[in-house]
Amino acid sequence: MIDWSSEFDRWLTDLERRVEVGHGRAQEQLDVVTAQLEYLQDIKEPPTDDTPTLRRVRQPGRYQVWRLSHPFRDGIAIRLIVWFPSEAPPMIVLFGNDKARMGDVFYSSVGSRADQVIAAYLRQTDGGEDD
Repeated sequence: MIDWSSEFDRWLTDLERRVEVGHGRAQEQLDVVTAQLEYLQDIKEPPTDDTPTLRRVRQPGRYQVWRLSHPFRDGIAIRLIVWFPSEAPPMIVLFGNDKARMGDVFYSSVGSRADQVIAAYLRQTDGGEDD
């Protein structure tokens, strides 16, 4: 089961809106996100090792988060940041972005940003704390 944060929901909704109005490469970006969500759907338990598609985020933060990437597409580098809490649901997509537009600055804030989104998610779902 996949759940996602309100931040990811806003980002995905905006991407879908951009597809509807025919904005640039939005459909191709949405296709990548859809494939990434399908990949996550097939994961039955938290990962223990990095794979070419799913890797631990190395930037410090309170929670261990993972980044999901995709095979090379010129001008598109969608990254989804995912958290695997110890309790259900098995995974939560925290946020996403197109790293092709942001560059490596995207990774410099992942740890602190993920901590904030997880804290908000836990408050919203009354999930308490998860270490």
